[in-house]
Amino acid sequence: MNAITGKTTGLFFGSFNPIHIGHMIIAGYMLEYTGMDEVWFVISPQNPFKAEDDLLADSRRYLMVKMAVEGHAGMRASDFEFHLPRPSYTIDTLARLKENNPLKHFVLIAGSDILTEFNKWKDYRRILDHYQIYIYPRPFTKFNRYGNHPNLIFTDAPIMDISSTFIRHAIKEGKNVSFLLPPGIYDYILEKHFYR
Repeated sequence: MNAITGKTTGLFFGSFNPIHIGHMIIAGYMLEYTGMDEVWFVISPQNPFKAEDDLLADSRRYLMVKMAVEGHAGMRASDFEFHLPRPSYTIDTLARLKENNPLKHFVLIAGSDILTEFNKWKDYRRILDHYQIYIYPRPFTKFNRYGNHPNLIFTDAPIMDISSTFIRHAIKEGKNVSFLLPPGIYDYILEKHFYR
């Protein structure tokens, strides 16, 4: 921890539709192996310009993340982006987070697959130059156009070949995927008839 800036907070952005054990393993790795003091799961709001029939309401996904992180020291569910103008852009979220938390040192957590299209993000150069990005490996993605940029930190986190898309399809087909979800999440999904 930096004594001047306070806690190092990893921002793990995603739709978490639903959150699964792959997300939890990555967050746990970041806490144990990178020196981060905490990890915030920043749930992305529904994009009003994009129809996604199987994307659960913001409040439902937020509740599931809260359920998943309960009892895990250093992990927190964040609905911060729900209260920003939409569509939300990472650079704007980062600016607002820093305004609200001036003593925190924010870093990003992202899969290696972002490096294929990171140049399409709004003000991506500003993100790259001002924020450390901790990259966890994703299957079949080794592309990196940014060379040895000092703010790209490649980790040896376990490769998680689990996706929310797979889980949603499996639930729709009536498969039991409770083993891929944090405790309580599968029962909640069944109870509410999500992803059917």
